[in-house]
Amino acid sequence: MPQATQLQSFLVKKRAGVLAPLFSVYSKKSFGAADLADLKALIDWALKTDNSVIQLLPMNDMPGIFCPYDALSGFALEPLYISLLDLPLPKDKSLKRQIENVRKNLFENKGWVDYAFKKEKLRLCREIFLLNPPDDTPDFQRFKSENTYWLADFSLFKALKQEFQDAAWYDWPDEFKKRDEDALEKFRQEHVEEINFQEWLQWQLFAQFKQAKEYAKRKNVFLKGDLPILVSRDSSDVWQHQEFFKLEFAAGAPPDMYCAKGQRWGMPTYNWERIAADGYRYLKEKLRYAENFYDIIRIDHVVGLFRIWSIPYNEPLENQGLNGFFDPLNEAEWELHGRRILEVMLDSTKMFLCAEDLGVIPEVCPKILKELKIPGNDVQRWVKDWKFQHDFLKAAEYRSLSVTMLSTHDTTNWPAWWENEAGTVDEDLFQRKCAEAGIDFSAVKPWLFDSIRSKHARLRWKEGIDSVDKLIKELSPQGAVPQERLYVLIGLYQDTYGEKEKLWKQLGLSGAMREECDKEIFGAVLKANLQANSLFCINTLVDLLYLDNLWQGDPYQYRTNTPGTVSPKNWSLKIPLSLEDLMKDPVTKEIRKLVADSERT
Repeated sequence: MPQATQLQSFLVKKRAGVLAPLFSVYSKKSFGAADLADLKALIDWALKTDNSVIQLLPMNDMPGIFCPYDALSGFALEPLYISLLDLPLPKDKSLKRQIENVRKNLFENKGWVDYAFKKEKLRLCREIFLLNPPDDTPDFQRFKSENTYWLADFSLFKALKQEFQDAAWYDWPDEFKKRDEDALEKFRQEHVEEINFQEWLQWQLFAQFKQAKEYAKRKNVFLKGDLPILVSRDSSDVWQHQEFFKLEFAAGAPPDMYCAKGQRWGMPTYNWERIAADGYRYLKEKLRYAENFYDIIRIDHVVGLFRIWSIPYNEPLENQGLNGFFDPLNEAEWELHGRRILEVMLDSTKMFLCAEDLGVIPEVCPKILKELKIPGNDVQRWVKDWKFQHDFLKAAEYRSLSVTMLSTHDTTNWPAWWENEAGTVDEDLFQRKCAEAGIDFSAVKPWLFDSIRSKHARLRWKEGIDSVDKLIKELSPQGAVPQERLYVLIGLYQDTYGEKEKLWKQLGLSGAMREECDKEIFGAVLKANLQANSLFCINTLVDLLYLDNLWQGDPYQYRTNTPGTVSPKNWSLKIPLSLEDLMKDPVTKEIRKLVADSERT
């Protein structure tokens, strides 16, 4: 169905939704973290709150660092999400009792997922598989025949990784690294059981996820997936299709006001010429498989389809994304490049496409998204008049063809932004821009910024620096620095000074502006966000739970991911109560009322 036709069905009413990474929720039956059976409980909760969209993070098989955007496959699903109790268990119930005993010992909500349970879960999966091998089961054979593009190579890849103690494919012996067919065939014959197990595991995940989607459909809830723009360098996709990737480069993002050195993600960039020569089959097959699970799909970092920040692979890691370039190099090619890929996607799927278009983006990106009727993202803290008033846009001024939200999985939650980031600039970025302008940062810092209210490497402006003239006077007391060198610093000031006061006034809050985010402040901004002109309003579950003060302590600690860092607290945040308790908590009624009042029911 064309995107425009699908859009008409969505335009019947604006919709509200929730972004809930599956690892962040859990039920009282969860085995270490939520599984695909728990997704049904999340669907029930969405229904109870009048949210008609559930957005998930990528569900692909993850590496040891458990980053969903650095997946081992653009197709295969992550085994930790498998529901053990929904697998074909033996009739004597001994294995079921073993699962229950292990589950009780594992389950403890410490606030973050301990992924060590995955090893035990896979051991139990293997035991179930060996007790009841699928062999010639018609459904299993059908699943394999329908997924020949990726399944056999992925299962072989997993078996090889096990053989070589999880070493990256590019560190394997040459005959396997370079895919010598004789060596691979011999390995297949010697490891039939392991390869068969990997295929069976993906079949079971497929069946459980598809069943969850059918359950959502019966409840009139849409599932929104996430299509990562890239896959891990050490992935089955790259090993299988080395010609589709530029292995001499690492993808990332250039410096911006929130990441002073930019970002280096490490995944290789695409060789789109080779992919196009193959009829874009790699891209089409990924969409075809995702269609089994999702109604809507989010295109991650869509601007990367127009041009992507490419960092030489041998660039020192500490430089992050500082020394890169945009590929294609010729800016005149960007529009056609992005349009061509997006048109292929639109013509290849029944899913409704949305796009993550955040960050520094060229004008051609929003232009093409608008022409193709693909909604972009409008994050409240960044939806501003950046050129003139430097103020937040009102609800009616949001793009109608957009998905609005207070936060994303890569940002702080909204209360943490309010308390720590609103009205501030990144210290590293400001220091670097001072150096470029020939200004001694250490000399001007005490005069410009409030040391008491500056924290988490963010600098809060002093209230007395209330005009551009006063800023210039502090930056260049004797007028020694030419004003053209100050433009970037002036821009940073104009974009951030007085942010909290401006938003306080726009939200219609009474009394003196408060530094800490309380229930009244958060309720007001959530209400305003739900009333935005945007087609979809999809807020994170982390944010929504602040309606009932369910998180304790400094909100800065509760974030799904901190870009540019590797930490056990990335991609592992768990909500502070089970789905069963969430169903009964007063916050559920409050969310339902706000959604109903916004007419997004």
